Parts: sequence; C-alpha cells; structure tokens
Amino acid sequence: MEEGHTAAGIHPSFAKVIEQKKRIKDKLGNIKNKIGVYSAKGGVGKTTVSVNLAFTLAKRGFKVGLLDADIDCPNVTSFLGITEKMDISGFPLKPLVKDGVKVASTAMIVDDMKKPIIWRGPIIAKMLSDFFENTDWGNLDYLIIDLPPGTSDAPLTIMQLLDLKGFILVTTPQRISSVNSLRSGLMAKRLNVSILGVIENMSTGAISGNTKSIIDALGTELLGTIKLDSSFNKYSDNGMITVYNDENIANEFDAISKTIG
Repeated sequence: MEEGHTAAGIHPSFAKVIEQKKRIKDKLGNIKNKIGVYSAKGGVGKTTVSVNLAFTLAKRGFKVGLLDADIDCPNVTSFLGITEKMDISGFPLKPLVKDGVKVASTAMIVDDMKKPIIWRGPIIAKMLSDFFENTDWGNLDYLIIDLPPGTSDAPLTIMQLLDLKGFILVTTPQRISSVNSLRSGLMAKRLNVSILGVIENMSTGAISGNTKSIIDALGTELLGTIKLDSSFNKYSDNGMITVYNDENIANEFDAISKTIG
C-alpha cells in the first residue's frame, strides 16, 4: 500500500473530511434546508439579505435559524440589536433566540466586539465546526448562513462539510460586484454545490446588465431585486428588523422567500 493512504486508497486528510461531513450531516439531520447567502465581494448586502430573509421565513411560520459564518468580522448581532452572550461553558452551545429565530455568532462569544478578532484559518474552521457539530439547533425548516466575502477558509469549509440545499448569490448593479459574484458561483459549481439563484441588492430599477451576465454565465435564475432604500440603514443601525418595520421591503423579501420554499 502506498504510504500515507488508507486501505481504501483514500488519503487520510480526505478521509477525515468525509468522516466529519458524515458527523455533521447526522448532527444537523433535523434541519430540512441549509442555505448559504454568499458573494466573494464585500459590501453587497449579504448580511442584510440573510437577516431579512430569515425573519421573513419566520413570519411565514417556518422554524428558522440564522448563523453568522463571518467568524472574524461578525455583524448579524449588530443588525438585530443583540448584546447577550452565548453560554460557552460546555457543549452543546445554545443559540440565542430573537423573535423566534435561533441566532449564533462569534459576536456572542468574544468579550469585546470593538477589538479585532485575529484568528488564523484553522481556528476559523474549528469555530465553524463547533457551530455545526456542537451547537443545539434543534428542529428547523431553514438554517440561513451568512457567509463572509472571499473564496478561502470559511466558504471552503462550509462547501466541503455541509449538505447544503444551495447558495443564494448577492450582487449589486456594479460591474465589480458582478465579477466577484461570478467567482463565488464558479467556486460553488466547482465544489458541486447548487446555486439557487441571484439577488440584485441596491437595485435602482430594472435588473442591470451586469446581474444578467452572472445569471447567464452560471445558468441560474433571478430570485428577486431589492431596491436601494435608506430604510435599511435606519432600522439596522438601531438593531431593528427591517421587514418587520417597512411594508415595501417586507413585500420584496416575501416574494424572494417564496422562490426558495
């Protein structure tokens, strides 16, 4: 047998990933749909989409969880006005509940969110694993996962380990946003993860040509557009859920939520 390979011919590092993926699949077996919200470009509104989509689904009567997978720059708690901390004295970790939605984030773990979280890739991957393997999510219809930008550690870990229903790609009308969103989609396709569709955020009217180019290149569909609206800042900056406070935005997200289930 070649040194460094198992009897089945699988390299030990791959064997560990396969074993961990099976453990996580068993642990999260009571979650019907795991959906990632993603773009390689920062600032396109992934957290805005994740938060408002999660609470829209909850409004429709689904059991929902929201995971902030941006481990070193978490923002979900700021959007929700959550200041409480998770109990990390033992496993399983318990998500905090906000208006019926179970929420977990490293912002609920670190002592001072004003200080930077300076962690290397292996620690980020370990924290993600704890959110999957060692967190009590219970029975959920949807787990919405707010991913960080980029195409490295955190997105790669999630694509490798989770049995996802698929990714929602978030973009804006800008060309640079479409370029990076396309990279996100190509990464997902390379790792055999489904793309549920594209959301154009900060839209100024009809769908932009740049967004159309992503949809055509990836062979996917438009899930919806979200208009550029100062109400997002008004409510999010005060820890309030926008879809609970603005009827027009609530209608946009309601329409989007119905395209995924």
